[in-house]
Amino acid sequence: MSREPFQSSVLFVCLGNICRSPLAEAALRHEALLAGLELCVDSAGTGSWHVGNPPDPRAQAEALRHDIDISNYRARQVSREDFERFDHVIALDRANYTDLERLAPRNPRARLSMLLDHVPGMEGSDVADPYFGGPEGFEETWHEVELAARHLVAALLDDAL
Repeated sequence: MSREPFQSSVLFVCLGNICRSPLAEAALRHEALLAGLELCVDSAGTGSWHVGNPPDPRAQAEALRHDIDISNYRARQVSREDFERFDHVIALDRANYTDLERLAPRNPRARLSMLLDHVPGMEGSDVADPYFGGPEGFEETWHEVELAARHLVAALLDDAL
């Protein structure tokens, strides 16, 4: 008996949408592809400074180290409507989570959470923000978002997210 492909939608949100959230988007797209899970994945920022820009070159380089090209991604600002378009809105840190709580409409469709809350033992932790550092910070961020992406895929496959 074949089952219909599972379809869910996830939006990752950080501050500028050029470092952490595009890497989280790339990691989840990759993990979902490996698992054969059909997902709609996007990313956005709470701030508008980088709208229309590609990800930070260091984020692009880190993704390419994992054979993932994110050069075509473009930053956008999260909107109130995103809470009705997506099943899950996932903040990369506590400050953005708080901003998203204020932005969310009453009784939104989307479930709001923090990314590392989906990783046992990392609940309440922020994803490292690599913006003001060197390439090693982007490597650390990749490891965190990749680990979280694996847990998200497992939860979505179990329909437990």
